Amino acid sequence: MKRPFATASLFAAVATGLLAAPAAADQLPDPDGKPADMTKKVKVFIVMGQSNTLEMGRVKGAKEGALDYAVKTEKLYPFMVDDAGDWTTRKDVRNVHVMGSGGPGKTSVKRNDWLTVSGGKIGIETGIGHQLGNALDEPVLILKSAIGNRSLGWDLLPPGSPSYEFELEVKNRQTKQLEKKTFIYAGYGQSPLSWEKGVEPKPIGWKAGLQYDGDVARAKDVLKNLGKFYPGATEYEVAGFLWWQGDKDRYNTGHAAKYEKNLNNLIRELRKDFNAPQAKFVCATLGQTSKENAKGNEKLILDAMFAISDATKYPALKGDVATVYTNPLSMGSSSNAHYGGNAKTYMNVGLGMGKAMVELLKNE
Repeated sequence: MKRPFATASLFAAVATGLLAAPAAADQLPDPDGKPADMTKKVKVFIVMGQSNTLEMGRVKGAKEGALDYAVKTEKLYPFMVDDAGDWTTRKDVRNVHVMGSGGPGKTSVKRNDWLTVSGGKIGIETGIGHQLGNALDEPVLILKSAIGNRSLGWDLLPPGSPSYEFELEVKNRQTKQLEKKTFIYAGYGQSPLSWEKGVEPKPIGWKAGLQYDGDVARAKDVLKNLGKFYPGATEYEVAGFLWWQGDKDRYNTGHAAKYEKNLNNLIRELRKDFNAPQAKFVCATLGQTSKENAKGNEKLILDAMFAISDATKYPALKGDVATVYTNPLSMGSSSNAHYGGNAKTYMNVGLGMGKAMVELLKNE
């Protein structure tokens, strides 16, 4: 591990979801501009989820919500700029993003550069990368394999997830009255998403877990060609996964009710797929969902996210999983509106997730 953090009052707590003042993240030192020790294996951290893992925070602008304004006027995140006011670049953290819709196949490389600010948007990988680059002596690869509008209960359903019955209230077309019906929800590899019990399902051109298969395959392709994405690298270790998702599942009660089980399965299968049985896992909650006011499907998802980092419930995951409670970090709006594009939300959440990952790694 590199330099210690300047204060114990840090950006994100693990497991309990308790948080300290966001300003503590400003204690990060400026990047030294030096490359990492390439005699060491690259530490790989895989970012997955849906659209809020993409670059949604505005960079340019002279008003609240823009990264320019936050850094240069509000004087937040000082490690982001050098003495000349230019964006800093980390030569020890590689930032890669691959994207594709559905299963393995066509891949678009969205990012393949050193961690810096370029273009009009930033994502959570900026804060994650600064935290990990500061804390680790090894080369760091932030590898994002994600696309928008995907649910854990359907598109990203991990292998080994069985189908299940779920009762819903639906409106009878003839009587217009609500009545209870039992539906079968698709297990991994099945189609369609759900169907009424006793009715023969009619598959569609998509199946449960198709996006999971594709996102994993695209990330593996990067690792197979490591030198193309991290110059000079020959060996790697998948050290952690970072997950920010849940928005699409909150519109489907059947998916929200199974979120905890699916999330637990996700951790198991990602570790298996990447041959990383000890890899850490950091999950971030939906920013608009507060512990005090959560209800319905959003409460189901929030409770599920806290449950997986509860060592009394999942003792096998003790010390390996952290949940970052992002409601105090969000600057407003909601996940389905990408938090209004406020760069501070994406910086705050990324820094929180990165810090949580650093804490898990310290406890190895």
